[in-house]
Amino acid sequence: MTVQEAPAATPTLTYRAIRVCALQQLTPHLRRISFTGEDLHDFVSVAPDQYVKVFFPLPGQARPQLPPAVAAGDVTSWYRTYLGMPDDIRPPMRTYTIRAHRPEVREIDIDFVLHADSGPASTWAANAAIGQEVALLGPHGLYSVPAGTSWQLLVGDESAIPAIGAILDELPASVCAQVYIEVADLRDRQDFPTAGDVEIRWVPRGAAPHGEAVLDALRTARFPAGSPYAWLSGEAGMVKYTRRHLVRERGVDKRAITFTGYWRLGKSEEDTGRESLRQLDAG
Repeated sequence: MTVQEAPAATPTLTYRAIRVCALQQLTPHLRRISFTGEDLHDFVSVAPDQYVKVFFPLPGQARPQLPPAVAAGDVTSWYRTYLGMPDDIRPPMRTYTIRAHRPEVREIDIDFVLHADSGPASTWAANAAIGQEVALLGPHGLYSVPAGTSWQLLVGDESAIPAIGAILDELPASVCAQVYIEVADLRDRQDFPTAGDVEIRWVPRGAAPHGEAVLDALRTARFPAGSPYAWLSGEAGMVKYTRRHLVRERGVDKRAITFTGYWRLGKSEEDTGRESLRQLDAG
């Protein structure tokens, strides 16, 4: 019998098992957790704001129980399978930025915001210990500066601090950037090393609704001349109204704005995912 060559397998987005190798409390509400693992041997950075899906073990588990791997081009079907897993098996999944990647030692850093609501990811991060395991999928990135850009505008909340820091780390010399970050606690401010010409404004939220303070700051801001590139991330409502302000009131070209809602006020990532699938099914 002749042995025939098997057809090429469909490419997949594979899970990577990683374990905690270092812990650092950066600010009162931001904890950096470093991970390592053999599965990072071919992890390739794709953009300064690159993000991954992180899967956490349920209480009593040593590692998360994962659904089948993701076939390329079939993410929607995979996500339906993930959401269809029984509640007592499905691993909590959240999206996080890769703050730093050290390929020579197979390490990555992820900065976790420690929320007062004690969701599954925040709870895990607050209690993480050396050697504990999680899994990830990714990375993906969005930051992409168009040709002809004169200066950059970065806007976010606490959840966007790691991505903003990573972007500023790689900002070339002489590139001008204005940064607006809304936080509940000014003790969460950080210093970001950068070669760029950067002005950072930390905006205290106070008692105002989420996103209102940073939007007010933008309304009164004096922007440099020329064509900007805007990168907006954080709570979905904040991102929506900030983008609307830039397009309608500042005349920023829609094509020069990268925007993404990292999270939605009052909804979990699973809630948001189910809503997206319902909208997709409804056409």
